[in-house]
Amino acid sequence: MPFIALRFDAAVEDAERWADALLEAGALSVDVADSRAGTAEEAPRYGEPDEPRLQLWALNRLTALFAADVNVLAVFARVAHSLGEPPPLHAIDTIADTDWVRQTQAQFAPIQVTDRLWVVPSWCDPVEPGAINIRLDPGLAFGTGSHATTRLCLRWLAQNLSPGESVLDYGCGSGILAIAAAKLGAGAVIGIDVDPQAITASRANAGRNGVAASFGLPEAADAVVADVVVANILASPLRMLAPVFAAHLRLGGRIVLSGILQAQADVVAASYRQWFNITIWGEAEGWVALAGTRKPHMTYADE
Repeated sequence: MPFIALRFDAAVEDAERWADALLEAGALSVDVADSRAGTAEEAPRYGEPDEPRLQLWALNRLTALFAADVNVLAVFARVAHSLGEPPPLHAIDTIADTDWVRQTQAQFAPIQVTDRLWVVPSWCDPVEPGAINIRLDPGLAFGTGSHATTRLCLRWLAQNLSPGESVLDYGCGSGILAIAAAKLGAGAVIGIDVDPQAITASRANAGRNGVAASFGLPEAADAVVADVVVANILASPLRMLAPVFAAHLRLGGRIVLSGILQAQADVVAASYRQWFNITIWGEAEGWVALAGTRKPHMTYADE
């Protein structure tokens, strides 16, 4: 069955009112995106946890989706009247019925991380059967290997992890980093996340890949002291977690952090220098990975 899409622009102070009113009037969904996406004026929004509310753009493109039998113009007029606004300039398109599963799958192909490490969706054959292939499909939890921050962490593991080292993956999402560590020869591997759905996804993905790794909520790591800590989250929680990671990493152990924009690298690194010797290890698509070691000698002032 086809759908009808109503598209128009709204200022930041009006976007949420329009979106809520359209949903109440029967829209199946309302997508809000940067009206300037794809231009030099496109502005990224990453939803850092310390932001008080969702940060929209100065000008927002709203796309409301309706069933094919809805009189969209009439609905739009009623919504505009209820908001006390004239209907803004708009466009209406018909969206043909689509096999969304196949279309989604077509967006994900095998990803080569390094010469010996690939991430391969379940519906694809491995490009290099003799390589280390992580079988992973997109799901509810973050981490398919397609994002630059994930690839940076995977590359660090592939290049630096020593056989038998224990690994703590904090903010494990899909479990991809923990699974990669296990496939690369790590010893004990534990993944931690605050989202129970991520734990469920990680366990399923680890089983699909035939690796031994455990996953749990943060309290499951209370007694863990690892050789390597890897965390691909966002800058604000990474800054807050610096003392937590220091407590979970042996002296001389190594840490790698990503989910950090280039402009945020210095302030995140500064949060860690009380406990770590740390610097930028790699960069990709505007993101960086920090890597370093736990300081071997600590004073009471350091702690």
